[in-house]
Amino acid sequence: MALLVHLKTIRDLRGKGDRIAKVTFRGLSLYTHVLENCEDEARFDETFRWPTASRVDENEMLEVQVFNYSKVFTNRVIGTFKMVLQKVAEEGQLEVTDTLIDDNNTAIRTSVTIYIKYTTMDGTVGVWSDGEFLDIPGDPEGTFQFETDSLLSGHSQGSGVSPGRSIHGIPTFRKAGKGVFSAMKLGKTKSSKDDHKKDEPAILDMEDLNRKAMRLGGVGGLDPDCISLASVTAVTTNVSNKRSKPDIKMEPSSGRPVDYQISITVVEARQLVGLNMDPVVCVEIGDDKKYTSMKESTNCPYYNEYFVFDFHVPPDVMFDKILKLSVIHSKNLLRSGTLVGTFKLDVGTVYSQPEHQFYRKWATLSDPDDITAGCKGYIKCDIAMVGKGDNIKSPHKANETDEDDIEGNLLLPEGVPLERQWARFYVKIYRAEGLPKMNTSIMANVKKAFIGENRDLVDPYVQVLFAGQRGKTSVQKSSYEPIWNEQVVFTEMFPPLCKRMKVQIRDSDKVNDVAIGTHFIDLRKIANDGDKGFLPTMGPAWVNMYGSTRQYTLMDEHQDLNEGLGEGVSFRARLLISVAVEILDTTSTEIVSSTEVQVEPVSNISESVTGKIEEFFLFGSFLEATMIDRKIGDKPISFEVTIGNYGNQIDGVSKPSAAKKNKKEGGGGGGGESDEEESELIQQNSSEDEADDDGDLVSVSSSPPMKPVITDRNYFHLPYFEKKPCIYIKSWWQDQRRRLYNSNIMDKIADKLEEGLNDVQEIIKTETAYPERRLRGVLEELSTGCNRFVTLANKDQNQAGRTKLDKERLKSCMREMESMGQQAKLIRSQVKRNTVRDKLKMVQNFLHRLRFLADEPQHSIPDVFVWMMSNSKRIAYARIPSKDILYSIVDEETGKDCGKVKAVFLRLPGKKGFGPAGWTVQAKMEMYLWLGLNKQRKDFLSGLPNGFEENKAPRTGSCLQSLPPISLVYNMKQVFQLRAHMYQARSLFAADSSGLSDPFARVFFSTHSQVTEVLSETLCPTWDQLLVFDDVELFGEAGELRDDPPIIVVEVYDQDTVGKAEFIGRTFAKPITKMCDEHYGPPRFPPRLEYYQIYRGNSTAGDLLAAFELLQIGQGGRAELPAINGPTDSDRGPILPVPMGIRPVLSRYRIEVLFWGLRDLKRVNLAQVDRPRVDIECAGRGVQSALIVNFKKNPNFSTLVKWFEVDLPENELLHPPLNIRVVDCRAFGRYTLVGSHAVTSLRRFIYSPPDKTQNNWASTARLMNGYMVLTNGGSQSRPSSPYSRTLPRTLSHPTGDAIVNMDANPSVRKMDTLVKLDASSDAVIKVDVNEEEKEEKKKKKKKKKGEVEEDDETDERMLDWWSKYFASIETLMEILRAQEAALAEAEEREEQEIAAEGADIKPDDHPVKGSKGKEKSRDKSRNKDKKKSHHAGEGTEKRPSKPKVNELLVYNKELEAEYDNFEDWLHTFNLYRGKAGDDDEAALDDDRIVGRFKGSMCMYKLPLSEEITREAGFDPNMGMFQSIPHNDPINVLVRVFVVRATDLHPADVNGKADPYVVIKLGKSELKDKENYISKQLNPVFGKAFDMEATFPMESMLTVSVYDWDLVGTDDLIGETKIDLENRYYSKHRATCGIANNYSVHGYNMWRDPMKPSQILAKLCKEGKLDGPHYGPGGRVKVANRIFMGATEIEDETGLKKQTDEHLALTVLKHWEEIPRVGCKLIPEHVETRPLLHPEKPGIEQGRIEMWVDMFPMDMPAPGPAIDISPRKPKKYELRVVIWNTDEVILEDDDYFTGEKSSDIFVRGWLKGQQEDKQDTDVHYHSLTGEGNFNWRFVFPFDYLMAEEKIVISKKESMFSWDETEYKIPARLTLQVWDADHFSADDFLGAIELDLNRFPRGAKTAKQSSIGMVQNEAELPCISIFKQKRVKGWWPFMARDENDEMELTGKVEAELHLMSAEEAEKSPVGLGRNEPDPLEKPNRPDTTFLWFLSPLKAIRYLVCNRYKWLIIKIVVALLLLMMLGLFLYSMPGYLVKKLLGA
Repeated sequence: MALLVHLKTIRDLRGKGDRIAKVTFRGLSLYTHVLENCEDEARFDETFRWPTASRVDENEMLEVQVFNYSKVFTNRVIGTFKMVLQKVAEEGQLEVTDTLIDDNNTAIRTSVTIYIKYTTMDGTVGVWSDGEFLDIPGDPEGTFQFETDSLLSGHSQGSGVSPGRSIHGIPTFRKAGKGVFSAMKLGKTKSSKDDHKKDEPAILDMEDLNRKAMRLGGVGGLDPDCISLASVTAVTTNVSNKRSKPDIKMEPSSGRPVDYQISITVVEARQLVGLNMDPVVCVEIGDDKKYTSMKESTNCPYYNEYFVFDFHVPPDVMFDKILKLSVIHSKNLLRSGTLVGTFKLDVGTVYSQPEHQFYRKWATLSDPDDITAGCKGYIKCDIAMVGKGDNIKSPHKANETDEDDIEGNLLLPEGVPLERQWARFYVKIYRAEGLPKMNTSIMANVKKAFIGENRDLVDPYVQVLFAGQRGKTSVQKSSYEPIWNEQVVFTEMFPPLCKRMKVQIRDSDKVNDVAIGTHFIDLRKIANDGDKGFLPTMGPAWVNMYGSTRQYTLMDEHQDLNEGLGEGVSFRARLLISVAVEILDTTSTEIVSSTEVQVEPVSNISESVTGKIEEFFLFGSFLEATMIDRKIGDKPISFEVTIGNYGNQIDGVSKPSAAKKNKKEGGGGGGGESDEEESELIQQNSSEDEADDDGDLVSVSSSPPMKPVITDRNYFHLPYFEKKPCIYIKSWWQDQRRRLYNSNIMDKIADKLEEGLNDVQEIIKTETAYPERRLRGVLEELSTGCNRFVTLANKDQNQAGRTKLDKERLKSCMREMESMGQQAKLIRSQVKRNTVRDKLKMVQNFLHRLRFLADEPQHSIPDVFVWMMSNSKRIAYARIPSKDILYSIVDEETGKDCGKVKAVFLRLPGKKGFGPAGWTVQAKMEMYLWLGLNKQRKDFLSGLPNGFEENKAPRTGSCLQSLPPISLVYNMKQVFQLRAHMYQARSLFAADSSGLSDPFARVFFSTHSQVTEVLSETLCPTWDQLLVFDDVELFGEAGELRDDPPIIVVEVYDQDTVGKAEFIGRTFAKPITKMCDEHYGPPRFPPRLEYYQIYRGNSTAGDLLAAFELLQIGQGGRAELPAINGPTDSDRGPILPVPMGIRPVLSRYRIEVLFWGLRDLKRVNLAQVDRPRVDIECAGRGVQSALIVNFKKNPNFSTLVKWFEVDLPENELLHPPLNIRVVDCRAFGRYTLVGSHAVTSLRRFIYSPPDKTQNNWASTARLMNGYMVLTNGGSQSRPSSPYSRTLPRTLSHPTGDAIVNMDANPSVRKMDTLVKLDASSDAVIKVDVNEEEKEEKKKKKKKKKGEVEEDDETDERMLDWWSKYFASIETLMEILRAQEAALAEAEEREEQEIAAEGADIKPDDHPVKGSKGKEKSRDKSRNKDKKKSHHAGEGTEKRPSKPKVNELLVYNKELEAEYDNFEDWLHTFNLYRGKAGDDDEAALDDDRIVGRFKGSMCMYKLPLSEEITREAGFDPNMGMFQSIPHNDPINVLVRVFVVRATDLHPADVNGKADPYVVIKLGKSELKDKENYISKQLNPVFGKAFDMEATFPMESMLTVSVYDWDLVGTDDLIGETKIDLENRYYSKHRATCGIANNYSVHGYNMWRDPMKPSQILAKLCKEGKLDGPHYGPGGRVKVANRIFMGATEIEDETGLKKQTDEHLALTVLKHWEEIPRVGCKLIPEHVETRPLLHPEKPGIEQGRIEMWVDMFPMDMPAPGPAIDISPRKPKKYELRVVIWNTDEVILEDDDYFTGEKSSDIFVRGWLKGQQEDKQDTDVHYHSLTGEGNFNWRFVFPFDYLMAEEKIVISKKESMFSWDETEYKIPARLTLQVWDADHFSADDFLGAIELDLNRFPRGAKTAKQSSIGMVQNEAELPCISIFKQKRVKGWWPFMARDENDEMELTGKVEAELHLMSAEEAEKSPVGLGRNEPDPLEKPNRPDTTFLWFLSPLKAIRYLVCNRYKWLIIKIVVALLLLMMLGLFLYSMPGYLVKKLLGA
């Protein structure tokens, strides 16, 4: 079916211009060609064709848009015509003329005439794809332009042109240059008129098509749209739809163990819930636990302890490990302590953070046993994770300010809400099917004999692991189809920080349980956290589990596969589960508060929930089986295909019990189903006519066994020839195809996008054509694809079995795809030449997104496995995802390999497939597979190559036609000759111990193979050989073979003298095919050489440069083929060289080599290298260096420069590598190879002569980028507006002098800097404002606030080197912050733009956006320079005034990284020897380095222009290497300054280390062992070491940090190596950093023995510059630049002297601006270098901060080294007087009176010194909470002013050898207690004051409140170090039962700080003792002790309080007595009365 639209003409256009039209149908737009300069009528006369997969609906639309075409700007719409296709759908054709409408929907007079035809062809379904239609319209100038990429997109899915397609696309592409990759040789394009000879090119004849393909065949006529660049795509693209692309990477990457290191710093904990606790933090990863030390009686302990965990496990296992931080209270040897709270996350979350780390974040603790309780406290920690090869960018560790904002720094990944809630995760487990047997049959038979029953041999249960907890269902005894109906309930915080849930079916066994299969549920895939997102939900759905093969063995070698490691090799079972999450309301009362895992029963669910069961049909055909490994042996081989358990004949499951199940399970081979079953099936299907015929269809799941035939010494093949075996299997599954369809659509979009991106990168890399156009095309394609997805997925019917996740996922996928489509459109409009790279990054994010979305979490049909069987053993397998071969009537939904021939490589199962065993192909299959519903079966053969007859199984029965064939017989056979032009390979893998290989290549095509010759000892062989394969027979139709020949496999081997050749790598290629009736000539022939990447497993192993052509042999035999016209060299014998026309065009080059010297050569075969020589070779020519006579004495060469001439290809990309080989000349003329190095790309050594026309102002343009930073002291220069305005003028005075003016006051940090450019122009650029006055004003402002002004004007004498260092670090931090902010801002802007533009993109606003982009990039470069020149970021004005300290530059990386390894003219080449490692190439290469060659090359085309050689002083011997110093030995004084180390890897059991520094240079070694620093991972060394060295013999400096041990040898922690020689000779002058200011005394004294003026004079002389000329008024002229600066200097006495040094220094600091010779000179600096350990390559063991100065010994000696020894802490004494307390809560009840009172005392200590705590006396029996003490505490301590830390030295334990130094923040803790005599004292409340920042005390007790401490941030804070004396009231606080802070008292205290000297002068006593005693407190007499004076007490009690009570009691007693007496005497009196006595 197809829709054809013929666009005839457009009339009544206005004006004159270039026109272009776009016709759109179903989201696919096709463009016409451009009609140039047409006036009122545009006659397009073009036909467009859309193959339609589904019928055209009557309400579908066709749209025609007409544009004015513009080469530069966006095309402008003239008008649009839309029509509904109702009439077309009914009648089939229509001619229309109608007017267009404009943007506002009003009709304009322009009209369009189109003719539409709708054909329903013979039922074959077309393939929809963007790049399908390609037509090259007539293009008079041949400017072939193109915008949408159809031309370049390599089609992954083999969409492309097949017979019967017309081809169209919009071309806008200028002819690309010559080059391997510029695949644009389009030859003459003929005008499009001839193309449409007939009006209806529905079916073009073959001829026509071939011609087109020929015209387009740049890359070898693979296909018009695959002008793809990388050969990988070249192979993998196709033309017809018959083949799909092979996967070139072989080895599964997961499953192999890797090294990981996780480092965790626990800094401190805050707000822990509980009173007076002794907390310990436990860090747990997996099963490893480590504990911090215990801190006593505090709920905000400070630890600062560092832990390192090392792992060697596969990545999957690593990322699923749970990292748990818990706080435990009062743990000791006997008791485990009580848990306060825990925090959990998985390691994967850490790894997915930026830079794999959380830095200084607060983890929230929660109590797992009580989820209703809130937060239990916070732990502040750093967590960083390093895999092999990751480098951690650690933020700078110096005096970081406390990030006290807990809420803002929580330890949570981006996008997780701060308040996480508790949630229940319900995993419901219903039932499983198809389990394998897990016991041997012997046991079963024994059981059967005894008990007489047949049992299923498996006892399954399900185990679910999540967030470190596990839940198990019950065990179902002996059942292959267990039914559980249980749910496992986890209670965890939501969103969880653990990403995966692991569901495992296990077999319960008496001895040990084993896993049957494992499935991981990724929570990110079953939830969506967006605004319209949904909670995790899944199912009920079946999940398929894969693992080892099903036959049971006692020791399963692939058991790991069942645990979920590695790719499963067989179906194991399927499990029906569902997942749901419910957020808990923790306030409700009936909630269960524990987080224990619960298992509960659930009700059964009906069968239909998971979808209707449908019958599926799988068909496969084996077209070729080659490259079968000969190790297998020559037993007959067959292939078995299985889907689930269907088709599995060896180890399928024994019969299920009930016949009903049979339908689902498909018994063994599907053969013996019962009759009743069949009749049931027939009834089900009776609606279908075929049902009756195939009702009794038996599956055929394996090919007949066949004996293999030898191909060559490594491989067999199976002789299928014209008879191809087939298999077919029927199976029953729930119909959930929709899930797979959606995945397929997205996968196809992603594949296309990936391919396009690879092209763009290749274009950028090879600097060919226009990358931005290709990128625009890719984006256009992406947005079309996204829109297409939305339309296709939307018509999702409401089918059975759709789960909640299906619906939600569909919604979110559609939202995502829609927004992606819009963003793609928007980005497309922003792509400019200069933004390509940025946009490319953004588009790569799209690709990740797409791949993530395409991965469907709910399975449906299990994957298909193809097994090769020999001798009924399973040998090798391939696993093919079922979605890839699934059929759909809509083409985009079809799997990418469905109904296509795919090259499948079989590999060994499980661990056998790792490493070298996995790289050898076990077999290469050409397979055709088709999977679909049985009722759609009629098309299952349609994709096979044509020309076959079906061969059915002979069967009785009537209707044979519906049976699938058991084999296909091809009666069409074509004969071809294949020519493989093997030119050369480069950068091959080193396979021999010499570090080289002896490579040869073996080429496989179909069943043939040939080899090239072996070239010995090279990694870059140039074989230059043509391999001819004669009489290759291929089966099928000629035309299809031409479009889609089979692939060629090229394997490269290393020949060994003994044993088998070793595999180096493999690559795939497709030949260019010529049929016998085609002409052999341009543009397709002769083919061009191309680079193909060679893969070895997953890693690359080099490139192959080759070309392949496949020529059909016609009737006339070989005589008709083009002759092979190569020079047949007699010396190469029968070997044919690559013919002319294919080999590259050469031209003459001269290569000059600078030989400097050799370094660090290791022994070869135990003998030392003594007389080495270097041989340089390139393309067969070369040169040898002079011999080094005695390597020990002088490893440099005597002759520096030599050259040779060589013929090289003109195309730079084809340049062969240059080989450097070092040989050792031994006695008797023997030579031994020491090592070699291949320089793969000579590009960086190509000499380009300087452009004379360019004026010296070239660098002014560079100044623009922010180099115009001319300041003193490193402040930020803010370019103000005149800056940009005057620039054009400055450029217009090319000759004048630039004036750079410096302020005359060197000590001022902020300066008024002026750049004046050329006296004749008044362009003055003001670069900075004078900040002095601003700061003064600010101070005044500050004082008004009533604060005491901080006395910041530091005295010069106080400053030392450390002041400078800390000031610099602060600046560094500020820059980093500013940079981050700027980056964030830029990103935000980008996001906003995208959001704002959304869908509607106006064509006019591009230029604006472009300019924004430019600004952005300019900002970025400005930022970079800020960093370089060390500016304080944007916030200079905001910062409070700072002392003016001269700063240096702290690099947070090595100096080499900043200055390109100091290879400005001297390059270092590592020499390799020995076999390359396979694990991770780069990591192990270090072990192969046997030395280094220092030198350089320079290559240029001959002849060279005269000017260069005529220059004055040109030394012809030195060639291009003029003015290079001589390489004689030189003596140097090396001074190494080691400042400190950070984050060292712990070396002792206690998790600490005792580090010291060792410095090695040549033979000398300095050990600083006696000054080791005890138990410190961040030691401050502060040492300078002087050594003398002689370059070149001793040029490698090693600085190592060792760990001191009392017993045994000391261990290396890590080391760093510095090549001093490169630094010494570098133009950047890395000998001694240039300081910011010149001073002759004080802490900033000039270190270099040469003064700035001498350095400048020397530089000018060396660079042959005019100058320096010092002029009056503080100017200096160098070359034609004038600099200005100060001219006076103060000496120690304060006298001012005249000097030129400041001027000279100004020039040196701006040396990079000097034309021609300028480069940045290295400033005074400290560099940070990673410490590495040789045994753990690539993983940082800490960092060291240091710098190196070098001074030549023949110059005046430098002064003594500056003192950088660590500052000694200053001794202080803090005196705290506790005067009174008030409102203290009352704890005790009185014995007698029940009255509330408290016996108050106050306890205090300085943090870290708990053992020295001091208590006041007790104020007994306070009834009001008032206490009077007048008690003095005295705390002496050592304090480091610079770091604001107290320094404590104490022994860690009784067993410690020495004291450990701790640095902790200065915090004073005061607590109030209630004293008890017999029981423990009760804690009432506490306050902790940070002595640097604490709230000022209140004047009275009433004003003091809890708010003082809680709102600390808003209140003014004071520092005791500035105030010295403070008095006031402060609140005491404690937590109540609800964890709220409550006020528990107030204290009046006075703090007085004195230095130790002052304290000695005025001593005081503790408590109220002498000297300077305090008076006794005036306590009321209620505080007496009752048992000391009881009478007094009683009187007090009686009198005061209980007087009335006593009176009442007495009265009552009297009354009682009277009553008693009355009762007692009454009877007697009564008797008396009665008797009348």
